Amino acid sequence: MTLEWRYTTHTGLGVLSLAGHLGAEAVPQFTGAVGWALARGRGPVILDLTGLRGWSAGGQLAVADAARRLADAGRSLELAAMPPDGSLVPDGSGPPMKVHADLGTALAAHRDCGEEQREWRSDDWPE
Repeated sequence: MTLEWRYTTHTGLGVLSLAGHLGAEAVPQFTGAVGWALARGRGPVILDLTGLRGWSAGGQLAVADAARRLADAGRSLELAAMPPDGSLVPDGSGPPMKVHADLGTALAAHRDCGEEQREWRSDDWPE
């Protein structure tokens, strides 16, 4: 199963949405998507996991690494719509991540985020 991503900017934040499976083979693509978000946005990044069908321990560690990369750039990572198993492998060294029940709740926590401004996505992002 492959991983697809979409990055959308809002006023003062970005939303990185994932679809598919975040396993070891998809970590490089996820890492690239995080780099895309770092280069094209500002403020917190909400990682929307609504379309994620599952993730491996390696994929979860990649999320923790993304939180560190964003923190190094003065930004934070927030999670929305955790997968059904609700697990996240903590490695104890990363910054804390806010966890929201769903994307709507995450966006509501940033009341002034406004409408979507711009969007980028991988080639096979589901419509």
